[in-house]
Formats: sequence, structure tokens, C-alpha cells
Amino acid sequence: MSSEPEIKVASYADGKSKIVIRPHEYDGIQEYDQTLPNWWLFIFYGAILFFPLCWLAYYQLGFMRPDEEVITQKMAQIEMAKAKDLQDMMAHLDNSVLNDKWAKDATVVANGRETYMANCTACHGQNLDAKMDLGNGQSVPLPGLSLVDGQWKYGSQPMDLFKLINLGTPPESAGNNGARMAPWGQQMAPIKIVELVSFIMSQNPKDFPDAHN
Repeated sequence: MSSEPEIKVASYADGKSKIVIRPHEYDGIQEYDQTLPNWWLFIFYGAILFFPLCWLAYYQLGFMRPDEEVITQKMAQIEMAKAKDLQDMMAHLDNSVLNDKWAKDATVVANGRETYMANCTACHGQNLDAKMDLGNGQSVPLPGLSLVDGQWKYGSQPMDLFKLINLGTPPESAGNNGARMAPWGQQMAPIKIVELVSFIMSQNPKDFPDAHN
């Protein structure tokens, strides 16, 4: 029978692939020491050298930009793109274009419905009546105005709806019982607002008869 090789007691392993037991012992627990392979030492010391180089490049030499600066620049680019999209959209958008083109496009209306269900039901209700159905014929009012009662507090033309959604409740108005609509133009692209207006128009054929085929 072969016996396991004896492991020497020493303060540190002093050669490649050597394993020793260090002389101290605590509660019967002994500590091994083994010389680390060169590839591991190369990565370890390389990482130590890499850190000051990154520190110099990031904080002193300006070769690497902070994440905050990168995000701020990207956000500014997004805002500029949204502003340009809005400018281009507004240059060719009026009541007749909304009536005759966008609101008659079934795909546009369907997209607007998705946007409405995702963003507007909390205030205006799933049925656009500004109510939450509790069942058994009971309902509770929601913060927003009804969008199907024929009453248009801030204007009854398609462009009035667009501007209201884009800019939010006018500053001179206190909103509905103190509830003000947010300027969704800060969160939505202009085309999304056009789709949303088209959907609202599709739900009000009496108020927007020209928007229907």
C-alpha cells in the first residue's frame, strides 16, 4: 500500500508546486501554504498595475467620460430628436390632416388604443368615461375628465386635443378638481400623440364625424 507523502512544516512554501503546513494551529485547525502558479500571479499583479492606469485615464487625462456625462449627453440628444420630430410634425399637422388622414387609418387608431390603455386609463377609465367599474352597476369617479360625454373643456378640435396631450393642462387652468394632466409630450414621441388623438376621435363619431369613413 502506498502512503501519502509527508507534508513538511514550514512558514511558507518556497518553491514551485510545493505544499507545506504552517507551524501555527488553532483549535486543531492547521493552515496549508502553497506557491501560486505564475499565470495566477501574472493576472494578479497585472490587475494591480491596471488600476492606476485606469484611474489616470478616467479622472486625470479625460480619456474616459463619467457615466453621468454620457447619460446627460444621450438624454440631450433624445430631447433634441423629440423636438425636431415635433417641429416636423407640427409643420404639416392641422385639423384637416388629423381628420382626413390619421384618424381614418385603422392601424393608427389601433396603435392609439394601445397607448391609451397603457397610459391613460388610470385617469380617464378603460371606457374613456373617467369612471372605474366596481361591478354590480357601481362605479367610482377617476381624476380625469370624461372623453366620451361631448364636453371638451379645452377645445373641441383635433388640434386642441393634440396640444392638450402634448403640453398638459394649460397653466391658467386648475385642472379637474385640482387634478392636472401631465405634459405627455415630454414622454411620448409626437406620432404617439397623433395616434392617441386619432383613437379618441374614433370613440366620438358625433363630435368628429369627418374622421370616419
